[in-house]
Amino acid sequence: MKGALSWPFLRLYVLTLFYFSANSIMNVIIPLKGEAAGASNLTIGIIMGAYLFTTMFLRPWAGYLIQFHGPVKVLRAILLLNGVALVLYAFTGLGGYFVARVLQGVCTAFFSMALQLGLIDALPDKDRSQGISMYSLCSYLPGIIGPLLAIGIWQTGQMSVLAAVMIGIAVLTGAAGYSVRMEHQWDRAAGDCEQRKQGLSMWTSFSQLVTNPSLFKSSSLMLSASVVFGAVTAFVPLYAVHVQDGSAAVFLMIQAAAVVAVRLLFGKKIPSDGKWHSTFMITAMLLVAVASLSVSLAASSGAVPFYAGAISMGIAQALLYPALTTYLSFVLPKENRNVLMGLFIATADMGVSLGAIVMGTVSDWFSYSFMYMMCAILSAGMAVVAFDRNVKPLKMKEH
Repeated sequence: MKGALSWPFLRLYVLTLFYFSANSIMNVIIPLKGEAAGASNLTIGIIMGAYLFTTMFLRPWAGYLIQFHGPVKVLRAILLLNGVALVLYAFTGLGGYFVARVLQGVCTAFFSMALQLGLIDALPDKDRSQGISMYSLCSYLPGIIGPLLAIGIWQTGQMSVLAAVMIGIAVLTGAAGYSVRMEHQWDRAAGDCEQRKQGLSMWTSFSQLVTNPSLFKSSSLMLSASVVFGAVTAFVPLYAVHVQDGSAAVFLMIQAAAVVAVRLLFGKKIPSDGKWHSTFMITAMLLVAVASLSVSLAASSGAVPFYAGAISMGIAQALLYPALTTYLSFVLPKENRNVLMGLFIATADMGVSLGAIVMGTVSDWFSYSFMYMMCAILSAGMAVVAFDRNVKPLKMKEH
């Protein structure tokens, strides 16, 4: 196989699958353990949100350090820290979980940036969207089995099983990570002076979130959609008990399966030409809105809209992130692309964190159903923002 499906890239996808396996389990265990301990939804949301809230702040610096040192060195360093985080899950309670989520957030900032930027630089333009889609696909694959495994562990009440699973994942991830090789195409001929000059520009790159229309629009859509994704991840394990015949494990498995199916069947259909496709983006945002509305109605209407929402949510996740990431990989200025991509991905992290923390507060004040209805309104409103056939990238002048 060639291109994005050649053997060196397949090894990266396998590493991605191992890395995100722990998170797919803890996304279910943490809300259940928090509720059992009498924690409020706000507290649960803070623990869940700590992961990507930390990641959000570190993304731009991760992009710079990867540009400076290369993806492989950075990747191997953070896999050791990831092992520490997983051991904390194995032997601590909610307080330790918070620390572990922060450590995982640090690791994920560098892990995902190293792999995604490595793929962007190593793959030809025509294969870029497929490579990003495959990476994102493998980050969701654990979501098919992880929730079911988590429910099984929780129902047995044997936390020693959780400890064994976390340690096993840490070992597998480390072994896979230290065996990878990644070609990169950074131009090092300019020397350290030019690299430091680019590093300084990182501080001025934050303004591009507002002044670059392509980055602003993409980040706005990703932020709003991620709020919904975060609210689903954090609270579906608790909301499912209010849905007749509803199961959180089945919901999350269906959602992940939808992501996998769409990525496999339609991965090559995701735009990879550097143009803004309004119809595609509007459709993705409307799917998020439909999914949120379906989940909201499930409390009174039962399992059918609940699981229909899982399918719509999975399809939206499969389409939106790789489409926006691929689009930006074309239109962002090359000399600052790593940092700006880090800022964009940070908005996704922020959205997931806000979905857990802010929407957790909303559900405490009102109800889960009301909270998901607010998510539907937000997504539908952002579908209007997605319409723009005249989005033109604003590139910074090359030095």
